[in-house]
Amino acid sequence: MIQDSLQTQKNVTISEDSISTVDTTAVEQSMVQEGLEKVGEVIEQDIWGSIKKFLDLGLHLGEGDKQVDLTIGLLLLLVISLIVTNFFLKWVRGLVTRKMVEEDKHKFISLFKFINYVVYIAVFLITLNIAGVNVTVVLAASAGLLLGLGLALQELFQDVIGGIFIILDKSLLVGDIIELEDGKVGRVLDIKLRTTRALTRDDKIIIIPNHKFISDTIFNYTQNHKQTRENVSVGVAYGSDTELVRDILLKVASEQRGVLKSPQPFVLFEDFGDSSLDFSIYFIVRDSFVDPKIKSEMRFRIDKEFRENGITIPFPQRDVHLFQYPKKDEE
Repeated sequence: MIQDSLQTQKNVTISEDSISTVDTTAVEQSMVQEGLEKVGEVIEQDIWGSIKKFLDLGLHLGEGDKQVDLTIGLLLLLVISLIVTNFFLKWVRGLVTRKMVEEDKHKFISLFKFINYVVYIAVFLITLNIAGVNVTVVLAASAGLLLGLGLALQELFQDVIGGIFIILDKSLLVGDIIELEDGKVGRVLDIKLRTTRALTRDDKIIIIPNHKFISDTIFNYTQNHKQTRENVSVGVAYGSDTELVRDILLKVASEQRGVLKSPQPFVLFEDFGDSSLDFSIYFIVRDSFVDPKIKSEMRFRIDKEFRENGITIPFPQRDVHLFQYPKKDEE
């Protein structure tokens, strides 16, 4: 009996200790919870509240649904959006151009600049819309301005569209030799979105609006290959030895530096002219950009050879016959 009583008393003591421990743990958890709630309130009211007040600083224009808020928070959101967009576009450009040759990369950079402008405008408007700015009102208010701007800049847009077509269809490449409608010849230095720069034979830079390549006829000497066929024409007097003329022209072409041996040059008897027998020597040059110099040297040689062989280069002649009619009085 005494042992049972002691055991019962011991169990009661252990139970009281357990209850005391549980109560202490519950109190501690409650205190921690209250502390966390107080910290959350401090962060929400003091720290975040101060940050929110700072971000809300700015201009507030209009009232009601038409109110536009230009705040520091909106500006930060725009800046962050544009920075993220910039990194994303650079990543896309690197992904697309990594397997391109160097010339195509330069062209795509010009096209990508135009794409950048479009994407930046779209991100700007979307960011404003997300921030609560009524973009529709802004667009409606600026519709007239955009219309006038579009009419004023329609030639600029034509140049941009022309640049995109040139880049995509590869009708013009850097290094091509082109001839414009006014007869100017130039070597293409670079192709931009709005203009193309070319170096003329006079070592001058000509800037060509890209819409010219759509509306005008442009001769591209080197689109198929770098070599081009050129010719030099000459007339000789009637009665000259035509076989000798042909041999002299072939000799001059074969000895001329810059004229390719294959395909071989050839001579055509073009026509019986009014004052001369007309011949042309046709030949292939590797660089048509300097062909005027080659032609000039060949003309000097042809004139020298003709003089040594007694062949005359005639000039236009006209025979004028004068008839004198008797006067009526003499009749």
